[in-house]
Amino acid sequence: MATENLTASSYIQHHLTNLTYGQLPAGTERTDGTVLSEPLWTFAHSSQEAGQMGFWALNVDTMGVSILLGAIFYFMFRSVAKTATSGVPGKMQNAVEAIVEFVQENVSSMFPYKNALVAPMALTILVWVFFMNLMDLVAIDLIPEAVKLFAVSVLGADPHNVFFKIVPSTDPNITLAMAVCVFILILYYSIREKGFGGFMSELSLHPFSSKNMMVQALFIPANFALEFVNLIAKPVSLGLRLFGNMYAGEMIFILIALMYSGGFLMGVFGGSLQLVWAMFHVLIISLQAFIFMVLTIVYMSMAYDTGEDH
Repeated sequence: MATENLTASSYIQHHLTNLTYGQLPAGTERTDGTVLSEPLWTFAHSSQEAGQMGFWALNVDTMGVSILLGAIFYFMFRSVAKTATSGVPGKMQNAVEAIVEFVQENVSSMFPYKNALVAPMALTILVWVFFMNLMDLVAIDLIPEAVKLFAVSVLGADPHNVFFKIVPSTDPNITLAMAVCVFILILYYSIREKGFGGFMSELSLHPFSSKNMMVQALFIPANFALEFVNLIAKPVSLGLRLFGNMYAGEMIFILIALMYSGGFLMGVFGGSLQLVWAMFHVLIISLQAFIFMVLTIVYMSMAYDTGEDH
C-alpha cells in the first residue's frame, strides 16, 4: 500500500475517485493553482474537478473495466458454445452449462410468458454483474498502483492526480445505467402487451377503485401519484441496491488496508481481517448479482401481467 505521502483520509478519497475525462469550464482553478482561461477537455485531477465537468464527463476506469469484463464473458461463453460436445464435457463446459441451467430454471419459474429476450438478458446480467463485483476481491492497491506507475513513468503524470477504480459496480453511473435499460424494457413491454390505455389504467385506476365513476375520477390523481412512485422506484432501487452494497464492501476493504501502515502487528491483524472479509464478500458479490437478475425477471413478468389483481 502506497501511503507514504497520503494521510488516511486522502488515501480513502484517492481510492474513491474515478479516472474521469471531461470538459472543465473556463475560470476553473486546478489543483496546481492555474486558472483556465477557456474550456479544456482533460482528465480530472480531483473529485472536485470531476464534479465541475458535469453530465458528459466519462469515468474512463469504470467504462474500460466493465467493457473488458463484458468481452471476457462474451468470448468465454462463445468459445464454450462453439466447442461444446455431447460426450464427456470439460470443466469449463460443465460450469457454463450449470450457469445456463440455473438461469433457465429461474426464468421458467418466474416468467410464465414467451419472450426470447428474457433468458439471455438474465444470463448476461447474472454473469456480467458477478464479474464486475468480483473485481472487489483483487488486491486493492494492485491495479491502481500499476496504472499510476505507467502514468508517471510513461506519461509523466503527477502521481497524486492519477486515479483508478477497478470495481465498476461501485460506480452508480454503471448500476443505474443498467437499471434504466431494464426500466426501458419494462415500459416497452408493458405498453406492447397492455396497450397504452391499459398501461395508463394500471397507473391511474389502482389501488383505490370504485364502481361509481365520479368517485373513481376523484381517485385517479391519488392512484397515479402512488403507482408512479412505485414505477420509478423499480430502477432506482435496482441500481442503488447494487451500488450501495458494493460501495460499502469496497469501503471496508479500504479501511482494512489502512491497517498495513500501522506496524507489523496491525498489518498481520489487518491481513487476517481482509481474508475473513474477502471470504464473506464472495457471498455478497454472488448474492447481489443474483438479486439483480431475479428482480429483472420479476419486473419483466409484471410488465406482461394483464390481470386485474394488484
